[in-house]
Amino acid sequence: MAVADSSPDVDNTLPEALQFCSPAPLVDIGANLTHESFNKNLEATLARARMAGVNTLIVTGTDLQHARQALALAEKHPGLYATAGIHPHDASHWSAELSSAMAELHQKNKVVAVGECGLDFNRNFSTPAEQERAFEAQLELAASSRLPLFIHERDAGQRMVEILKAWRDDISQAVVHCFTGQRDTLYRYLDLDLHIGLTGWICDERRGHHLRELVADIPLTRLMVETDCPYLLPRNLPEKLKGRRHEPALLPWIVREIAHWQGISESELARATTATALTFFGLEAPHLMNNVEDINHG
Repeated sequence: MAVADSSPDVDNTLPEALQFCSPAPLVDIGANLTHESFNKNLEATLARARMAGVNTLIVTGTDLQHARQALALAEKHPGLYATAGIHPHDASHWSAELSSAMAELHQKNKVVAVGECGLDFNRNFSTPAEQERAFEAQLELAASSRLPLFIHERDAGQRMVEILKAWRDDISQAVVHCFTGQRDTLYRYLDLDLHIGLTGWICDERRGHHLRELVADIPLTRLMVETDCPYLLPRNLPEKLKGRRHEPALLPWIVREIAHWQGISESELARATTATALTFFGLEAPHLMNNVEDINHG
């Protein structure tokens, strides 16, 4: 994962070559705006996102502190929503008290998903057993709240599929965010009617090239886009960015790359992924609803 520039003096403007507006409004389903690198210029970051056509952002809550911060941002800024969950890296901290605190957050109107939760057998900052325990507990929270799941999976596709199969009838919807897996894992997720989130990983010729062959296999009604900022700065940018901090205003560059490998226009991909995201998270966006109806009934 890319290193984010956490310095407080990140420029408040993007180079002109990177100021690219999407041909249709976008939803960034994974933005880590509670990261310290956004502390000094969040307002400017959000303004740049709007100028780029990124009108709706889902702010990721990866532990109790950051979930509460994500909710506070969502309640303050129009167009922002939050998730609330425990990342597998922090699964060892799961407790009854934490479960109750998460359940309380899931009742808030601006919290639209349970997560980021899941399994990460690559780093194992928490043991696999601890991760599975915390993940199943959050599956139970998703089942009781009827909120969709925002899932993290890395090097754990087989076990993830096994667990989700057992829970699939109990949960509403789920998205595997920042998908970087192989073809067989993708097909197994799609067979479970899961959604797929794609990031700037596909723009990285060093490690994301295998995704380019898989993109066209993902139905537009199952595909969403995200930055996962401040991480995963796209490598297809026409100009280098000072520092290495990714931000929502750069999402159109990811959409451009995905659209190329999908074999469709950027406008079509933007409209489709936005329609899918609005439906998935149960969001109302009156200025976009005609596009949603066109996509869902076309």
